Amino acid sequence: MVLLDRVLEAGESHIVTELVVREDGLFSVDRSVPAWVGLEYMAQTVAAFSGYQRRRRGEGIELGFLLGTRYYQCSVGGFPCGARLTVRAEKIIEAANDMSVFDCAIEADGIRATSKLNLLMPQDSKKFLAGKGI
Repeated sequence: MVLLDRVLEAGESHIVTELVVREDGLFSVDRSVPAWVGLEYMAQTVAAFSGYQRRRRGEGIELGFLLGTRYYQCSVGGFPCGARLTVRAEKIIEAANDMSVFDCAIEADGIRATSKLNLLMPQDSKKFLAGKGI
């Protein structure tokens, strides 16, 4: 499932994406999408960042794993259908064990959501999963 519409900007440590909340979308209920779906918007933005960085280095795309969040705050209970959301992710920690933390925000007219996402982004996801018996 791809919920993002486009990448607006990408750099060494950040990315900005955009999406329009769709009424016919998978999570749409009563002309809005629950605020908790914002975590998925953020995670997909980080995935786009990872893919962009890997492609720049001539590498293939790999799976990443959202481990959790330190907090998630949102100024609304749901994102209204038709709203144009801008999602920003900034890498703030990248550890040698493939763990990363991204500071993320969603903004639109009258809407602000923030979170720090904890992620595992292995260099070789197939090897990682095989080592876990998966």
